Amino acid sequence: MNNPNKYRLRRTMMFLNCQKPSLIKDPYVYKPDSIMLDLEDAVAEREKDAARYSLYHALQEIDYRGVERVVRINGLDTDLWREDVRCAVAGGCDSIRIPKTETADDVRTVEYAIAEAEREFRRPVGSVLIMAALESARGVINAMSICDSSERLFGIALSGGDFSRDLQVPISGTGVEFMGARQHMIIAARAAGVQCFDTVWTNLDDMDGFREDVQKIHDMGFDGKSIINPRQINVVHEIFTPTQKDIIFAEKVVREIDSKKALGIGVFTVDGKMIDIAFYDGAKRTIELAKASGVYKGEL
Repeated sequence: MNNPNKYRLRRTMMFLNCQKPSLIKDPYVYKPDSIMLDLEDAVAEREKDAARYSLYHALQEIDYRGVERVVRINGLDTDLWREDVRCAVAGGCDSIRIPKTETADDVRTVEYAIAEAEREFRRPVGSVLIMAALESARGVINAMSICDSSERLFGIALSGGDFSRDLQVPISGTGVEFMGARQHMIIAARAAGVQCFDTVWTNLDDMDGFREDVQKIHDMGFDGKSIINPRQINVVHEIFTPTQKDIIFAEKVVREIDSKKALGIGVFTVDGKMIDIAFYDGAKRTIELAKASGVYKGEL
């Protein structure tokens, strides 16, 4: 499967309740990279059919102007998820998020249902991607096999609320209870070549704490963060977008390595820092991220 959207820019993924049409009609104005159209926890049990109806018509009728449209289906332990998949695929979603993923078989089960729906509604096979939310200790432990489970899978995401309950600890606000899971998941994602996303920050009154949390997960290597409010978008985008200083240094590294390789020189300095070929891929990633973020004005 060769879906060009598998590695697209996903710094922010904003949750939206499909039960409320007013929330899903124009979120593109806030310019998140992705939106999470939620059929699961945010939707009351008696409103599931109405939420699907709202989702289908939103996907069919609203121009989201390039914002990725991910649908969070109900859990595989319910009798709701298969119809969620059919509705999302028929509507034209870009991706489906599987909640409470614990095994690679969970992913493959949804993958099969998506493929059936693509054929049923005449969408190209492979056009709908998958992300897996890890919400339990078992899911986190199985991160590597989940990441390797499907060519459709573009990434995994930590769901902190359910995970903290499974660990039998409260959410502290410091992130200490998530550190093991975060590190394990990012290592598994990088080993498998997929993306990794952090959990939401729910205290909208503590934007300083939010900024610290975002900086922390950026430094750990995450690709982005789930969010619940448009106020959080600019903070995440600022931290996850390379600065001009970062870009200029990356350009120097790429140019120096390209020129020195031909001369057989393996180690040299750039701006007083010792550099070798190991820095090349990171510098190229910085430039690609800058391009995807719309801030690159160079020629590489």
